[in-house]
Amino acid sequence: MNSTLLYFHDPMCSWCWGYKPTWRQVQQHLSNTITVEYIVGGLAPDSNAPMPEALALTIQSHWKRIESELGTQFNYDFWTKCSPKRSTYPACRAVLAAKNQHKEKTMIQRIQEAYYLQAMNPSEPSTLIQLACEIGLDESQFKQDISSPEIEQDLQNQINLARGPLVRGFPSLVLVKEGNTYPIPVDYHNPTTTIEAISNHL
Repeated sequence: MNSTLLYFHDPMCSWCWGYKPTWRQVQQHLSNTITVEYIVGGLAPDSNAPMPEALALTIQSHWKRIESELGTQFNYDFWTKCSPKRSTYPACRAVLAAKNQHKEKTMIQRIQEAYYLQAMNPSEPSTLIQLACEIGLDESQFKQDISSPEIEQDLQNQINLARGPLVRGFPSLVLVKEGNTYPIPVDYHNPTTTIEAISNHL
């Protein structure tokens, strides 16, 4: 019997970036009866307003904590090179639009690398279009999809799912088996914790 592992994330979530190496190991050890499905959580709605300085400092403190705890790399030039906005919905839509061209995971990775390593701003549509072209997406289809009512509806549906009682933040994992749902622990340091928890439900 096949099961689905729901991975709740946001492409601009710094803890998701920190979890990436462990998540890669988790996936390598998953049973072939498990399908992984990505659900975007939408951390911050559309906004063109500059990010307040206090919030920018708070987010930078999160980066420093993740860097300290997990050894994750961040490029702090982002905060001086870009005009930060508290807006992740555009990046979420970009992931969904890339999924239409079968490159969802590639787009997630490219957004993370652009944001955290190259000090690019995925809140900007121009950045997302550039990244789409870099990973080989059809540009005209991407532009059409990212602003389509269908992608917007998909985004809202996924955000609603991410607000369910089993999701306590990003990243979160939920196993779906035979209509039942099971929260799965996210251990940033040890993939075995997650793998064993999944195995216990199979």
